[in-house]
Amino acid sequence: MPEPPRHNLPAEPNRFVGRERDLEDLGGLFGQARVVTLCGVGGIGKTRLALRVAAGLLPSFADGVWLIEMARLGRAELVVPEIARVLRIRAEANRPLLDTVTARLRDLRCLLVLDNCEHLIDVCAEVTAGLVASCPRLSVMATSREPLHIASELIWRVPPLDLPDAESADAESVQLFLDRAVAAGTRLGPDSLPDVVRLCRALDGLPLALELAAARTSLLSPGQIADRIDDRFSLLTTGGRTAPARQRTLLAAVEWSYDLLSAKEQVLLRRLSAFAGAFDLELAEQVCADQPLSPAEIVDLLGSLVDKSLVLCDESRTRYWLLETIKHYAVDRLQQAGEREFLRERHLRVLCELQAHHFVTEMIEQGVPWPARLRALTAGRNLLDDHRAALDWAVESGNVSLGLRLCATSTGLLRAGGLTEIVSWTERLLSLDLSRVPAEQIAYVKAYLAYGLTARDELGRALEVAEESLADMSPAHQFPRCVMLNIIVTVLLRMGRADEALGYAEESLAIATRCGDAWNQAVGLAGLSAVALMRGRLREAQRHGEEALARAREHGHRWIMARTAAQLGAVAEARGDLVAAESHYAMAVPWLRELGGDVDLGRCLARMGRIAAMLHDFSAARERLAASLTLSREAGQRQGVARCLVGLSVLAEQEGDLEGAVLAAAAASALRESIGQHSATTRIEELLGRARAKLGEGRAMSLWSRGRVMSPDDAARHVLEGERAVPERPAAAAPVKPSLLTAREQEIASLLTRGLSNRAIAEELVISPATVARHIANIMEKLGYTSRAQIAVWAAEHSSNSSA
Repeated sequence: MPEPPRHNLPAEPNRFVGRERDLEDLGGLFGQARVVTLCGVGGIGKTRLALRVAAGLLPSFADGVWLIEMARLGRAELVVPEIARVLRIRAEANRPLLDTVTARLRDLRCLLVLDNCEHLIDVCAEVTAGLVASCPRLSVMATSREPLHIASELIWRVPPLDLPDAESADAESVQLFLDRAVAAGTRLGPDSLPDVVRLCRALDGLPLALELAAARTSLLSPGQIADRIDDRFSLLTTGGRTAPARQRTLLAAVEWSYDLLSAKEQVLLRRLSAFAGAFDLELAEQVCADQPLSPAEIVDLLGSLVDKSLVLCDESRTRYWLLETIKHYAVDRLQQAGEREFLRERHLRVLCELQAHHFVTEMIEQGVPWPARLRALTAGRNLLDDHRAALDWAVESGNVSLGLRLCATSTGLLRAGGLTEIVSWTERLLSLDLSRVPAEQIAYVKAYLAYGLTARDELGRALEVAEESLADMSPAHQFPRCVMLNIIVTVLLRMGRADEALGYAEESLAIATRCGDAWNQAVGLAGLSAVALMRGRLREAQRHGEEALARAREHGHRWIMARTAAQLGAVAEARGDLVAAESHYAMAVPWLRELGGDVDLGRCLARMGRIAAMLHDFSAARERLAASLTLSREAGQRQGVARCLVGLSVLAEQEGDLEGAVLAAAAASALRESIGQHSATTRIEELLGRARAKLGEGRAMSLWSRGRVMSPDDAARHVLEGERAVPERPAAAAPVKPSLLTAREQEIASLLTRGLSNRAIAEELVISPATVARHIANIMEKLGYTSRAQIAVWAAEHSSNSSA
């Protein structure tokens, strides 16, 4: 696998000009201080300077440099979740998220860049102080209009760009203005230099103001711009004497730029402030086109705002966004125009309609080519910040119905936060006045709440919510009813209640078949396969699994294809056909990588790691299990961590570390019990039987007790990093208990007494001849024999135990 990136710093949008002395000084500060705050007025270039410094510091931080953008966060409680999102750390049930983040960062040498903290200064200060106190190798660089005011902070006042003393082109401010004027298509001659110097001095060397002014050189000369700026400064100074001079200068520049726009450009700029993140032309047309703007005018008006540097865009002009300073100004103007409530409501409604369309295209419609499904999924993910802003407005305005509707279709939110975020939003909305919300809509959204709770390992509560949802859901709502039934199947199987799960799986499949719903047909069949597998009916599990994969391929969504392929892998593994199991799991991996499905990918890698261990490919096993463990930790998935511990137990035993195998299995068992999940008791009993035979009853039970109280991380570390013992071959003369062999190995040994060939045994057990041969080799290894005849004699002597 390629090495994961060590930073998330964006590429520079244009040439970085000046500040060489600042860069050198700031870079050297991180050898002396662990918290450096870049302070200054808005538009002075704090963010650009911080990103340049951070890029230069990459070699100094082995565990990466990570940018956390605070400007788009509207509430203090989103600060820690945003840090966790950037660091790919997921919430754990019953544990504060900040504790989880702190534990993850405790031993890492990394730099966090907290950008634009001023509107969340108190919580940013508190979180920074706590992280730095608990994480001795962590450093933080913050940008803010005011300091954090914490004990460990070094405050760096970001100065304006150097100003020219005379008619000189060497000053930083002049170089920036000339560079940006060229980018706007204007090459200024030497005769313009006096006016450029006058303008740079009038703008106090503020980078944003200089860039806005340079963008106008295609329309006005530097002298004309300087004359207009000077007039604005005088007006603002008399109207707001208490504001800092640089803030007045910046506001004058922004206000001047706004005043240069046409009336319709001003309307569009104000309305674009409704978007929390990047947007495309279609979304701008749907949200912003209302009197006096028609949909047909939006494209030209948007292009004009891009040309005037008030709206930024990517190279292909498909994604647009506002500078934060411009956005804040436009929000104020929107409020003054009396359009805030109208536009926020329109924004919410448009997103509901758009996301509902994406949801149908991605999951429900039949015959949609995969690229179109992936585009629908990607479009939803690209609007995550806007979904959050819309849901915020739904809560603020009390429009619970539209908020719940968005929750039920926002698959981007479902995947982005490991399902934790959608739980939070749904619970907030359900806590409001529901008197105007139809009971069926509440039942519908509870299905997705139960889904999120299941992913958070809250199995008891998930089952309770699921049953409430099912009781109130109309039979006419077939798709969500199938979703709900399948969630109940998943929860019951995790609880070890396969007999109860059977009826729900059959009902889901019957409904999906009647209405031609290939998605839920595939899920229902996969559920029936899992039920059959838990009940020991391997042929039935295989049949349902094959049918599930066929329906999944008909539907075409690669998530359900991956899920059904993995289910077939589990069936093959239970049959002892490790080659087929590995093949099915491997089939799912590229689909899950494409989807960014970390939870499902972690599950698949854990299973592949376990298979590799049993095939004695220890290097691959260790790599896959370590990767799976990382994904599960980041997702806050205790179930996934437990699954990895089971795989590590198998790896340890195969490498000859029986003690490590018992410790890891015990830790996995305790973790599963803590979330109410069923453990595979047969596997545990077989492992303990082998441990008792080799280590003695007292030692085996002591290890089990110790493993039960070990932290999952310590148990995993014991296997991944501990010393490896050399596997021991049992002496041929030593008495061997049948419990040293797995149930499958005992079965094969028994069949050898009948003189069957490998192919005949394979046909009887529905596995491959290669798998039979591998089992026989393992039996010889364990018993110390060299021939099939010796195994047959041993099996005959222990026939009563072998048949048990």
